[in-house]
Amino acid sequence: MASLTSLGGAGTVTGSKHLLTHGNTRILVDCGLFQGFKNLRELNWQRLEVDPAQIDAVVLTHAHLDHCGYLPRLMLDGFKGKVFCTHATRDVAELILLDSAWLQEKDAEFANRKGFSKHKPAMPLYRVRDAERVLRQFHPVPLHRDVELPGGARLLLRRAGHILGASTAQIDIGGVRIVFSGDLGRYDDPVMYDPEPVPEADYVVTESTYGNRRHDRGDAVEALGKIINRTVLRGGTVVIPAFAVGRAQSLIHDLWLLRQSGGLRNVPVYLDSPMATNATALLHKHHQDHRLASHDFESAFADVTYVREVEESKALSANRYPKVIISASGMATGGRVLHHIAAFAPDHRNTLLFSGFQAAGTRGRKLLEGAREVKAYGQWIPVNAEVTELPMLSAHADSDELLHWLSGFQQPPKRVFIVHGEPEASEALRERVKRELNWSASVPLQGQVFEL
Repeated sequence: MASLTSLGGAGTVTGSKHLLTHGNTRILVDCGLFQGFKNLRELNWQRLEVDPAQIDAVVLTHAHLDHCGYLPRLMLDGFKGKVFCTHATRDVAELILLDSAWLQEKDAEFANRKGFSKHKPAMPLYRVRDAERVLRQFHPVPLHRDVELPGGARLLLRRAGHILGASTAQIDIGGVRIVFSGDLGRYDDPVMYDPEPVPEADYVVTESTYGNRRHDRGDAVEALGKIINRTVLRGGTVVIPAFAVGRAQSLIHDLWLLRQSGGLRNVPVYLDSPMATNATALLHKHHQDHRLASHDFESAFADVTYVREVEESKALSANRYPKVIISASGMATGGRVLHHIAAFAPDHRNTLLFSGFQAAGTRGRKLLEGAREVKAYGQWIPVNAEVTELPMLSAHADSDELLHWLSGFQQPPKRVFIVHGEPEASEALRERVKRELNWSASVPLQGQVFEL
């Protein structure tokens, strides 16, 4: 008999790790880092409840850090199997993991130099060389092709929308079929294709990031323009923390549409994220994985000033002329955007605009909840800037869109497992699944074992 255990991403939005077991076969679906509250981040330093050396394979739905960021650590702790994913996900993961490792090394070095870490010495969870090593274990596979996994299991990947390369994962193991949603994208998104329906499954494991929310259906480009214009009229700068892969590129496209309609005037736009710049190049390479026509793509991305060097980034922070800065990370957990927040947050003329989900305990979440100061690099930064969000720009399906995807199954599954959400969001989605679809649904606890 097969079993399912969530080793992460249960009761929280980050750290997704779902273990399938049948006999001696162990397959891990996603392998992400915990983010947000300190007690969650500390879990990244604990060994998994299962020996990584006993995990036969990892199936990766997409390459955001909360789904792939633990892979180098898994390898360091003994994992030797293959990582199955789409070709685009493999390329995005290379950017994400190398950047994550580099930032960890730099943060540890900075903390040791400045002496503000409680750990003596501060150490990275993994290094660049570890990220490079685990990338050798990646085994990309095409969409819509049945692929053999260890232990006689079978895998089939379908489009999930969300970001470049993202997929749902259908796994047949021990006589049952389990479908994992990964992170689902939006329907009718201008950049990414719709999440593809799945006809049948015995069990479904679905995310619930926005399980209790409906996105505003208003014009996102128009709303973005209003925020930028009122900031510019104050003589201020708009700083947009954005996920380097997916959200940054969609924002660039939205800003181009705004400029085409005359709504952006002469306001310069800067992309201050080397990783996001590299991710943009992947849209060219994997053009079949998104909707953008070549001429629109080239026009949109030619309209942006790319900032690569550290000194250029520092000069941008010192520049007080009105502008738009897009910079990673999306939840303001690290990266160059912290320097921009430190530079622009104290001035009431500026705006900090969030365009994606902010996990509990992150700087982004604290700012949206009204924090008047935030800590960065061991110092407290006063926040006088306007702080706002546009959830309609999110790359995550809302509760209606999650129900839309679930409704694509032709027969009710035996049970839906609702993960990757804060407790109230997961519970709200469970209630909707029960009430509107009349399906059995559960919200797993971390470490809880379900026999399938």
